[in-house]
Amino acid sequence: MTSQEREPGEPPVIAVLGASGFVGSAVTAALAHRPVRLRAVARRPSRVPAAGTARAEVRRADLTRGGEVAEAVSGADVVIHLVTHSGGWRAAEKDPASRAVNVGVMENLCEVLRGERREGPAPLVLYAGAASQVGLPPGGPLDGSEPDHPETAYDRHKLAAERLLMEATADGVLRGASLRLPTVFGHVAAPHAADRGVVAFMIRRALAGEPLTLWHDGTVKRDLVHVDDVAGAFVAALDRPGALTGGHWLLGAGRGDPLGEVCRTVSELVAARLGKPPVPVVRATPPDDAPATDFRSVTIDSSSFRSVTGWRPRIPLRVALERTVAALAEAHAT
Repeated sequence: MTSQEREPGEPPVIAVLGASGFVGSAVTAALAHRPVRLRAVARRPSRVPAAGTARAEVRRADLTRGGEVAEAVSGADVVIHLVTHSGGWRAAEKDPASRAVNVGVMENLCEVLRGERREGPAPLVLYAGAASQVGLPPGGPLDGSEPDHPETAYDRHKLAAERLLMEATADGVLRGASLRLPTVFGHVAAPHAADRGVVAFMIRRALAGEPLTLWHDGTVKRDLVHVDDVAGAFVAALDRPGALTGGHWLLGAGRGDPLGEVCRTVSELVAARLGKPPVPVVRATPPDDAPATDFRSVTIDSSSFRSVTGWRPRIPLRVALERTVAALAEAHAT
């Protein structure tokens, strides 16, 4: 049954692509508590909380194949595109499979939706972009008005996918909006969904008793947002699609957290958890392939997205770090 053939009162269909990933698992868990028909799609099995109100189904699919994308989004009112290559920016520089995931899935999605015949509204597509698409950040906070000059292959991939989304929006194929993510961290209770970002990396090092190494003097800042708050942003976007369609929107806490202070807090929290002395935070020589963006501070002004949706990060940084340390310490002990 398509969205146009639905019986009156039937809830909307939301397809989450990449539902088994780190951000995907958090978004799926948040949507499970809404009165929707939730379709969790990923290469690996996804976990949907059983206590939710959504009518959920889990599908496995290789979304680099157009036919499987077509089945995944058939009849969907909303598509949330969270698929990204698991290798991150390093893999994007060398692995051809990275582009097939980071850009190819969006190519397939837009092609599939161009071929659909709908009498009602075009489907809403929310895409997880990256704040780093801008390239080397300016001196002040990013607010989304900056021109994009991506520095890494990964960010060029993200920008290419976002442009495909905007072209399809301009053509009336879909209603697209890109939520450009900050540095996301935390823990989700799902297999295959480990956080591989800088905060989780440092926590795991501290749990192993290893020093926390920085490639700079520790004053470089990142805009850190807990994964549950990022999931909340996607949920908030569902309620204001008209105002968001056709644009990219930055998410962030607006603080700009010095990584040296973050690492010292992590060391302190892990030490208290283990009953051991805190591991040192030291400066290390960066690798030759370290991107220039790693040495520039990032603070994000997300006031535009906040004014449209009412969203804001709700988990304070220290609380978010405490939760993440507790979860990773438990996992480390098993």
